[in-house]
Amino acid sequence: MSLNVPKYDDFLRPVLIALDALGGSATNGEIDDKVAVQLGLGPALLDQVYEKTGVPIVADRIAWARSYLKIAGLADNPSRGLWILTDNGRKALGIDEKVLRRNVKEAAKARAKKDARKPTADDREEAAVQDVASMLWSDRLLAILQAMKADAFERLAQRILRESGFTRVDVTGRSGDGGIDGSGILRMNLVSFQVIFQCKRWQGAVGPAVVRDFRGAMVGRADKGLIITTSTFTAEARREATRDGAPAIDLVDGEALCELLRDLKLGVKTRLVPEVEVEEEWFGAV
Repeated sequence: MSLNVPKYDDFLRPVLIALDALGGSATNGEIDDKVAVQLGLGPALLDQVYEKTGVPIVADRIAWARSYLKIAGLADNPSRGLWILTDNGRKALGIDEKVLRRNVKEAAKARAKKDARKPTADDREEAAVQDVASMLWSDRLLAILQAMKADAFERLAQRILRESGFTRVDVTGRSGDGGIDGSGILRMNLVSFQVIFQCKRWQGAVGPAVVRDFRGAMVGRADKGLIITTSTFTAEARREATRDGAPAIDLVDGEALCELLRDLKLGVKTRLVPEVEVEEEWFGAV
């Protein structure tokens, strides 16, 4: 790491401030972008990645900050990719930063101590219920997607677009075509849009160069562009996708892709456990 990347606890207050500024709730990407602007983090720092995994370091440490804030009860994560500022988190905005860091670390230590003690039968039952409820199905799904052959992943993207309302969805997959893997038409009421898409079955983060090259390929050929990946986009790539004066490109990362497959019921089933309630009043009226 050639640049001095802030530690995770350097992001605790900035994340709270970002959530507050964004109206009390925000997605991972919105928080990352807001924190980057707030701290004046430049592209050189934001695009630094871990050598082995290719994961952006700053985004990873912001993610750890969010997790620790959740442990301390200052933020919550009601659904994947969405974070909210709790009442305690809003109150924490008014305390000294050193106190905030100490409170979060103490909460983390208490959590670790609780996890380390010998679990009781009630603990094991509660953990089993939580495991079923919060099982990392998306991690398993991403592993499957990343193991797919390139042409199979392109066909999956084709199916997703069709299920999402696109028509005339064609997969080209030609090399040397600016990364264009296919095209389709999205009709919204009386207006139609020609859309081209690119599929990135990657593990490392997708950088801004990919977005720029794809935009160059789409100019004069489509109204909208869409990049779908199994990994993530760097902060610079997200900024490039919405750069002023350039055609906007929509980005679908691995997290959003999993949610989309779940919502479309493509290879993902959601089972709801019925809740049974006995109405005593009913029996009294018999």
